[in-house]
Amino acid sequence: MPAPLGDIRFVWPYYAAAAIAYLIGAIPFGLILARLAGKGDIRRIGSGNIGATNVLRTGNKTLALLTLILDSGKGALCVAAGARLGPDMAAFAGAGAVLGHVFPIWLGFRGGKGVATALGTLLAAAWPVGALACATWLAVAALFRYSSLAGLAALGLAPLYAFLFAGPPIPILALFIASLVALRHGGNIRRLIGGREPKIGQGGDHPPKSAHTTGLQGD
Repeated sequence: MPAPLGDIRFVWPYYAAAAIAYLIGAIPFGLILARLAGKGDIRRIGSGNIGATNVLRTGNKTLALLTLILDSGKGALCVAAGARLGPDMAAFAGAGAVLGHVFPIWLGFRGGKGVATALGTLLAAAWPVGALACATWLAVAALFRYSSLAGLAALGLAPLYAFLFAGPPIPILALFIASLVALRHGGNIRRLIGGREPKIGQGGDHPPKSAHTTGLQGD
């Protein structure tokens, strides 16, 4: 009977790569930078999220930009390192990085929404796919001013972009990432439908205590 995870002699490097990438992806740069800048716990500000959009709500654009660069960069770094051992290894590393950002062990598995890390991962895995996803994010954000909607649209279309412009295993990676990000945006989707989702630059619509104690609510 075949092992459910494959022959361990051959597959363990892939799971090891995913585990290492998970730990890197789990580094909460938004939280760290906000504390270093004297902004306190970012989880008690705005929406309570640790990503660049919520860091922007502190009023510090430089801090938000650094968070965006570092969050996307950790995904790209993991993919680039994994790619040295082949495309499958790169895909495992990319999946691990996004999973780490969304469910970081350091923060009790309550992390960010994963959009920046996902875009960095896709850019490194297949730049045409990542570029199209980034362009989609920019277009939707410019039109509607909702960061969450932009992220959902960009990563929701990423599997299609991957199917059209990249070979295996990129479509599978893009589908995994899209599913994970959609799962983390459940609250955002409900607020978008109800017309209660804050636009880019606005504060979150939940009290900080709720966002911190019951899970990250905003984008």
